[in-house]
Amino acid sequence: MKQLLALFVLLAAAFASCSSRASDHADPMLLPEDEQEANLTGLFFFPEGDRMIAILDVRRSLIGPPPYNFEPFEFNIQMDLHSPVTFGDLEDLARYGGTIAAPETISPDVTLKFRLNNDVTVKEQSFKGLKDPENIRVYVGIRDDPFIFPKFFKVNVVTMAISIPKSSFPDNQQNWLLWATSHRVANGEQIDHVGRSNRTQLGRFEFLNTIPPSQHVAAIKERAETRAKIQDFLKDAAPPLANLNQLSGFLIRHYDYVPDVMVYTNQRPAGFPNGRRLQDDVALLTCQQGDCPLQENSFIDSDQWPRATVNDKPLLAEFPYLAEPWPYKPQAPGPWGPYVVRYLSHPAVIAGLIVALLALIVGIVVLRRRRRAV
Repeated sequence: MKQLLALFVLLAAAFASCSSRASDHADPMLLPEDEQEANLTGLFFFPEGDRMIAILDVRRSLIGPPPYNFEPFEFNIQMDLHSPVTFGDLEDLARYGGTIAAPETISPDVTLKFRLNNDVTVKEQSFKGLKDPENIRVYVGIRDDPFIFPKFFKVNVVTMAISIPKSSFPDNQQNWLLWATSHRVANGEQIDHVGRSNRTQLGRFEFLNTIPPSQHVAAIKERAETRAKIQDFLKDAAPPLANLNQLSGFLIRHYDYVPDVMVYTNQRPAGFPNGRRLQDDVALLTCQQGDCPLQENSFIDSDQWPRATVNDKPLLAEFPYLAEPWPYKPQAPGPWGPYVVRYLSHPAVIAGLIVALLALIVGIVVLRRRRRAV
């Protein structure tokens, strides 16, 4: 009975966090098929001459032609220009690009806001917090997905590429913290978040998608306490399950207490984790620091050896830099459809499924005991 209870605890915990299994492409997993446009797939930031380039890609696995379903959503690229960042901690430097001294004070000084029409033209755009906005260049359109990952080769994304004069930022600006979000226009609800690549799509970080970076560390600490109790219970009740749980990616790790933002400084060479360039192989680079699901899946999803380490199409030398899109094909429907996913993602349904699972386990135990008694 004790072992079965332990199994239930593990299954319930895994189910509660399963919406982030599999850059930022794989989350949020429980996003209805007719709302895939709100999915953020990648954030990039790098210098190019006298300009800074910010790129936000959305709508994973796109192969079909317009029209899409962009009008219900708003997209924001946020930049914090005031939070102190230090570079003396070598572990933080290698994993996150620097150390953020006061994560609870992170807030945007710059907001690049976009709303798109369903034909991928710009409905609204604004550039809050930047000087000389008339000198900002924008490209919005369909391009090849630049993610170096076999599952997302030969598919497109919708990109918002912004070329910003360095003079639009405060004089002598050295450090940037960046993140991007998608929201529902109707009620402002935050749907997705991307900061540093390969964070929120990891199973243990799904809960960060709907809260601002200033709340990330506190939320991670809260989840760490709960999950540590589950792990302690499993170690006592079923050690093999404890070992499995440690490998599952469910546990919070000692280096996780960091907000999910991208760090960029012009005092160091550009390239992940100092910003992100289109050429950066983030699957490899994040695996070198302990998070390897992308690296492993890049081998699983392809027969190619050695694994691909560059994009599947040549990048452009000039703005907007992303490769030309792949030819359109009929967009394959998702396996679940919009209504099944929307139903299953409702909190009450999730709670009901967990209770049903517990009742099933208890029923099996009682039935077995009765048969033994006979």
